[in-house]
Amino acid sequence: MAIQNAKQQPAMEAADWAQLGFLSVLWGGSFFFAKLALGELRPFTLVLSRVAIAALVLNIGVRAGGQRMPRGWRAWTPFFVMGLFNSLIPNSLIFWGQTQISASLASILNATTPLWTVILAHFFTTDERLTPNRLVGVLIGLLGVAVMIGPAALQGIGLNVLAQFAVITAAMSYAIATIYGKRLRATPPFIASAGQLTASTVLLIPFVVLVDRPWTLPSPSGSTIAAVLALALLSTALAYILYFRILRSSGATNIALVTFLIPVSAMILGTVLLNERLEPRDFVGMALIGTGLAAIDGRLIRRFLPARPPVETVPEEVAP
Repeated sequence: MAIQNAKQQPAMEAADWAQLGFLSVLWGGSFFFAKLALGELRPFTLVLSRVAIAALVLNIGVRAGGQRMPRGWRAWTPFFVMGLFNSLIPNSLIFWGQTQISASLASILNATTPLWTVILAHFFTTDERLTPNRLVGVLIGLLGVAVMIGPAALQGIGLNVLAQFAVITAAMSYAIATIYGKRLRATPPFIASAGQLTASTVLLIPFVVLVDRPWTLPSPSGSTIAAVLALALLSTALAYILYFRILRSSGATNIALVTFLIPVSAMILGTVLLNERLEPRDFVGMALIGTGLAAIDGRLIRRFLPARPPVETVPEEVAP
């Protein structure tokens, strides 16, 4: 069933773009933190640690802010749906996929999320229809991600097909969650984040107990614990507050664009913090991503298009 909305989805404002950029930094770091932690933790255990710590912090924050979580199964159903499609399924698939393929290839495949989002939003929403500029913009942005990360990452395509399919399925799951999450527009972002992550924690516990059996693993090192805390507090708790805030104001298609910005954020952080050198392909990729985002936004393109002439109406002749 399509999500009804009488108004056309508003264009993103400067504040929305700034928050989207910050969100890309937070989620870009999750690939790095996860790679560190997966050396000692199993995928389901890492996902549970990530969401459980974040849920605990956010629930404390809700209480401290004088708010209350909703009660009743009907109120919690959207949180469990979001927890399933926006956390359990995609995080588990991506973390497992990263044990088989490189983080670079995983990030390229994850960047297909906006493509799935614009396609699904066309059929299941009334205010985010697929337009030529959106489709072209998504394809250009995806090309920009591939160019930035480089052709070497694409050499792995065809090998470890199951792992690659897992990451693509995760991208589809993110798209489903983003569209479904429009139902939570009336819910404050802090409560929506706490509810989703609490539901994710409940859903994950049986998988961890049956599959990972974490009590059989050695105690994690200090660096792994630090990576998990960064993943939980920065790339999950804070990130999802921003996620629901942007989704509330700008819609499913626009929030999905964060996957295009993640490689840009990673490149900028590497340049500033690690003194990494920029390659020519980095500038080409950023230019393509910028072009794609401009095409999806549409306002810049409309400035260069000629104004449509008003439709003239011919008055009907009155019979004598």
